[in-house]
Amino acid sequence: MSNLAQAKFNMIEQQIRPWEVLDGQVLAVFDKIEREHFVPEQYKGLAYADCQLPLLKGESMLPPTLEGRMLQALHLKPSDSVLEIGSCSGYITACLATLADQVLSVDCLPEATDLASSNLQNLNNAELSKRIRLQTISSLSDITYNDRFDAITVGAGSLSSIPENLKNALAIGGRLFAVTGQSPVKQAQLVTRISQTEWSSVTLFETDIPPVA
Repeated sequence: MSNLAQAKFNMIEQQIRPWEVLDGQVLAVFDKIEREHFVPEQYKGLAYADCQLPLLKGESMLPPTLEGRMLQALHLKPSDSVLEIGSCSGYITACLATLADQVLSVDCLPEATDLASSNLQNLNNAELSKRIRLQTISSLSDITYNDRFDAITVGAGSLSSIPENLKNALAIGGRLFAVTGQSPVKQAQLVTRISQTEWSSVTLFETDIPPVA
């Protein structure tokens, strides 16, 4: 087993699984998608470490444990449509597209859109690529899509609170994952849309990640 393969095995078995990520499909995605292809060259040796890795202008890759809890909380189905806030390196975009049917990934940084696009193309996975759309937006307020999404995830960073336009972009029964609050203790929230006018919210765990740039 190569060093990277061993590091990936250790990430899954010694980091992600012990952090209560037990969904077999989620664990299989972490095994299938090679994380080192989405990590800046100078951090290749840390691709499977449980830490944030710097990317562009304040954006970063989240720790694998947090990524695992996020993917598990969304309970994605093969028919789901997903809105991802923060394309970052494209790694979670690829994971989402493996679990769901369609992924629209948006980012406020054109450089991040380009980075994600390049990394995803380098996977040479046509089946995965056709399920992904990348788009640059100017701010979260641009998200006023008429379409409704089965799942929304905010991976670009934390929010002070969840904007109403994101909650309204959920389909009935749709789930939204975001980290909210103020340092040093923030909350990972799962919001579920119950009806046209009702949402429920559950705090999953506490963490602290940088705010959305």
